[in-house]
Amino acid sequence: MNKYIFKTKEEMATAAASSVAQAIKHAIRAKGQANIVIGTGNSQTEMFEHLVATKGVDWFKVVMFHLDEYIGLAPGHPAALRTYLMKHFVDRVGPLRAMYLIKGEAPDPVQECRRMNVLIQAHPIDVACIGFGENGHLAFNDPPADFETEEPYLIVELDQRCRMQQVGEGWFQSLEQVPARAISMSIRQILKSKQLVATVPDLRKAEAVKNALEGPVTPQVPASIVQHHENCSVFLDEPAASRLSGEM
Repeated sequence: MNKYIFKTKEEMATAAASSVAQAIKHAIRAKGQANIVIGTGNSQTEMFEHLVATKGVDWFKVVMFHLDEYIGLAPGHPAALRTYLMKHFVDRVGPLRAMYLIKGEAPDPVQECRRMNVLIQAHPIDVACIGFGENGHLAFNDPPADFETEEPYLIVELDQRCRMQQVGEGWFQSLEQVPARAISMSIRQILKSKQLVATVPDLRKAEAVKNALEGPVTPQVPASIVQHHENCSVFLDEPAASRLSGEM
C-alpha cells in the first residue's frame, strides 16, 4: 500500500485520476479491454472531473461495474448512486463497451446480487476507484464488515453513522429518508481488483484515514483491509491526512 499526500484537493484529484487512467490504458494495451469498478460520492467528484478529461483513453474498450447502490431507489432518484454515476462519469466519457449497474429497485435484491455476481465473475477487475466512509466503511460495507464471504455482491445493513453521512453531504434531507439497506460489492471482491485507487479528501475523513492506514486490520474498520492489498494507492489531501503519525 502506498499513500500520497497533497496540499490541495485539486492536486490530490489530479494525481488519483492519472493513476486510474494509466491503469486503464495499461489493461487495454495488454489485453484489448479494461474492466473497472467505479465508486461514487462527494469524495470522488474532483477525481472524476480529471479522469473524464484525460486524453488518450479509449473508453469504448472499457467495461464498468458499479460498486454499490441503495435498495429501493429508482435510477432517476437524485440520491441514487446510479444518478451520480451517469452524471459525473458515464454521460461524459462517451459509449463504454459495457456497463453493469446495480438495480436498486429490483423486486428481489437477492436475485439482483446473483445477477451481478455472474457478470463480475466473468470480468476480472483491473482497477477499482474507491473511497473511505466517515465510519471507515469500504463501499457500503459498514463496521463490522464481512471479511469472509466470497460472494461478489451482497445485501448489507447501513449503520446510523453511514446514513447520517449521506444527510450531511446533502443527498437526503433527513435520516428517515436514507434507505436502511443497500447492495454492495463485498470486501473480498474489492480486494480481487488488480489495482485499488482510493481517493479520500477532507478533514471529516481524518479519523477514518488514521484508523484505516495505521490501525489494526479489523472488520470494525473495513477500509483497513487495504493494508493487505499489494497494489493499493491512497490519495489524500492534507486535511484528510492530518491525524496520521508524523505527517503534519
